[in-house]
Amino acid sequence: MKHVSIGALALLALSACGQAANEAVAPATPAAGKRIAAVDDARLADPAPGEWLNHGRTYAEQRHSPLDAIHTGNVDKLGLAWHHKLDVDRGTEATPIVVDGTLYATGAYSIVYALDAKTGELKWRYDPEVDRAIAGRGCCDVVNRGVAVWNGRVYLGAFDGRLIALDAATGKPVWSVQTVDTDRNYTITGAPRIVKGKVIIGNGGAELGVRGYVSAYDAESGELAWRFWTVPGNPEDGFESPAMKAAAETWHGDWWTQGGGGTVWDSMAYDPELDLLYIGTGNGSPWNIKYRSDGKGDNLYLSSIVALRPDTGDYVWHYQTTPGDSWDYTATQHIVLADLEIDGEPRKLLMQAPKNGFFYVLDRETGELVSAEAFVPVNWASGIDAETGRPQLTPTADYSEQPQVIAPSPFGAHNWQPMSYSPDTGLVYLPAQHTAHLYADLGQPPQMALNAWNVGVAPADVPEAPEALRAMGEQFGGELIAWDPVKQEKRWSVPYAAPWNGGTLSTAGGLVFQGTADGRLVAYDAASGKTLWQAAANTGVMAGPVSYAIDGEQYVAVAAGWGGAFPLVASGFEPDLKVEAEARLLVYKLGGQASLPAPKHEPKPVPEPPELAVGEEQLAIGRQLYNGYCAVCHGVNAISGTVTPDLRYLDAETHAQFGAIVAGSLAQRGMPSFGHLLPPDYVGLIHQYVIKRSRDLHRRVNADQE
Repeated sequence: MKHVSIGALALLALSACGQAANEAVAPATPAAGKRIAAVDDARLADPAPGEWLNHGRTYAEQRHSPLDAIHTGNVDKLGLAWHHKLDVDRGTEATPIVVDGTLYATGAYSIVYALDAKTGELKWRYDPEVDRAIAGRGCCDVVNRGVAVWNGRVYLGAFDGRLIALDAATGKPVWSVQTVDTDRNYTITGAPRIVKGKVIIGNGGAELGVRGYVSAYDAESGELAWRFWTVPGNPEDGFESPAMKAAAETWHGDWWTQGGGGTVWDSMAYDPELDLLYIGTGNGSPWNIKYRSDGKGDNLYLSSIVALRPDTGDYVWHYQTTPGDSWDYTATQHIVLADLEIDGEPRKLLMQAPKNGFFYVLDRETGELVSAEAFVPVNWASGIDAETGRPQLTPTADYSEQPQVIAPSPFGAHNWQPMSYSPDTGLVYLPAQHTAHLYADLGQPPQMALNAWNVGVAPADVPEAPEALRAMGEQFGGELIAWDPVKQEKRWSVPYAAPWNGGTLSTAGGLVFQGTADGRLVAYDAASGKTLWQAAANTGVMAGPVSYAIDGEQYVAVAAGWGGAFPLVASGFEPDLKVEAEARLLVYKLGGQASLPAPKHEPKPVPEPPELAVGEEQLAIGRQLYNGYCAVCHGVNAISGTVTPDLRYLDAETHAQFGAIVAGSLAQRGMPSFGHLLPPDYVGLIHQYVIKRSRDLHRRVNADQE
C-alpha cells in the first residue's frame, strides 16, 4: 500500500476571488417592516449603558458592562428569566447583540434568531440554508460567532462565505454577496464588524490550503470597498499592495501553491480617534514552515496584529507575535483596546493573549511592543526580546529532526473564547488553558484538496485504552486568570479540570461571568475570584456572556452549546464532563423563575459489532487512516463525545452502509464526502478499524456488567 498522507490529526492534543459579484436579492420594501432606530457610528462608539451593540460592546472590545444593578451583594438572587432552544445542537459560539429591545444571536450553520430581549419571544428566524455537504471545509465545527447591526440592518457572515444584510425588523434579506472563492476551502465563522459604514469580514481555512484576506463592503449596497490580503500571492501575478510586496521578501520557495494561510477568522477592534482598524491574522498553510516556505523566513503577515485604515484598507503597521509560525499559533484571539498608565505615562494600548501563551501589550498608535509575559507555562520560547519584540526560541521548538512535546498545543493557551477588561479593577479576565502536543514532521508535502487537511505535521500516536487517554488528558486543563496588564502578572485564578471554558464578561457590579466546559454559568468576585453564584446550563458553555437592561432591569445572557475543535477531536482526553450538545440561549435576571428541562444523560446501548475481516497489520493501517481523516470530527481513536456520532455505536444497518456514507450519501445531513480522497480499499480499512474499536467497547461494557 502507498504511504498515507495524513494531516487532520495534527489538531489532537494538541487564489481566492477578487471583487465578488452581488447576488440578485431585491431590497426590502417599506411594507416589509419599518427599520429600527438607526445604529450609527456615534452610537456604536458610545452605546448607552443598557445596550450591547458590538461584538465586544464597544469598538474597544473590552466586553465590560457599566451596569451595576446586579452586584456582588445580590448576584446570589440571579435566576433564569427565559431560554430559547436553537435549531441545531452543535457548537454555539455567538455573542448576542442587543439593540432597542431585541436580542440577535446565531447558532450552528449560521441561523439567525431575533427575540424579544425581555420575554424571549421569537420575532423572526433566518436560515441562510448553508449546504450541509460543505461542513468538511471548516476546521472546527459549523459554528458562528454572531452578527453586527447598523442603520436598521443585521449583518451575517454565513459559513459558506456569503455576507448577508437582513432587515432588522423582519429578517428579510436586503442584499447578499459571496465573499470567497467557493472552489476553495474558505468558510466564515467570525462576526462581522461595522466601521464607518463598512462591513468588515474575514474568513477561515488556513488548515485546508487557502490564502487569507479581510474585506470591507459598503453597508448600504453590498459593494466591495477594499480587500487587504494578509500574505502575498504568486509574484508573477504582481502584488496587490506595497504591503504585499514587502511581505514577499519574508517568504521563500513556491509558498503560494500551498495557500499561505493568515486568515482573519475572528478578532478585530477599532480606535475612532486614531482611525485605525486592528485585525488579528492566523496560522500558515501548511502549519509546518518546511513545506510552506522552505523552512525559513518570518512569513508576514502570519500570526500578526495588523493596523489598517478603515476607509481604504491601507496598511499602517504590524506586530508579528510568532515569526515563521510552525505550531498553529494564531494571533486571531480577542483584541482589547485600553488607555493605561505605563511607567507613569498615559499610553494608548492594545492587548492580546494569543495561542502562543504570551500576553502582549502594544502601543496601538505605532505597534511598538510595550511588554510581553507568559500567562501559562510554555516551552517553545523562553521569553520575548524587549528590543526586537521577537520570541526567544528554545531547542524544544524545533521538531524538524525529531518529534517534540511542545506547549501550548494547536488548541492554544487561549483560543477564540473572548476575554474582558474591567476599567474598574484594571484587570483582564482571561479564559486560559493548559495544553501540549507531540509535534512531528509529516515527512512529505501535505495534500491540497477539498476536505483535506494541509498542515504538514504528523499525527500523534496516542494510546487507545481509555484509562491511558484519561491519564494523558490530566495534562490538559483550564484556568480563569485575572491578569494585571501593567505589571504583567497574575492577580488571581480559578482552575478547571478541562480546557475549552467560555469567554468572560466583567461588570460595574464587581462581577466576572464565565461559562464552563462542565456545563455551568458562574459569577465570580472580580477583585478576589471568589465564586458568588452558579447555575447549571445542561451543556458546555463556550461563548462570552453579555449584559443589558430593559425597563430598569439588568439581564445577563449567554449562548450555550457544546462543540468546536476540542470536543470534536479530543473527547477521549476529556474528564467526564457529563454535558450534551444542547444549544440554547440562556438569559438571567434577579428573581428569575424559569427553569431548564432536565439534562439528558441516557446511557447508549452498544450494538453487537460485526466480525473483523483483517489482521493486526491492516488494522494498524486503518487506525492511521482513521486518525488522519476521521478524528477531526469523530475523535481520536474513534472515541467521540456528544457533538458528532460516536462510530463505536453504529448499528448493523449503518455498518452495511459505511462505504456509501463515506462517499457522500449523508452529505446533506452534514457528513461530508471523502470519496475524492479515499479509495475503496482505504475506506474498507477505516471501517475495519471502527469495527475493532466497537468490539473493544462492547467487550469492556460486558466485562463491567459481569
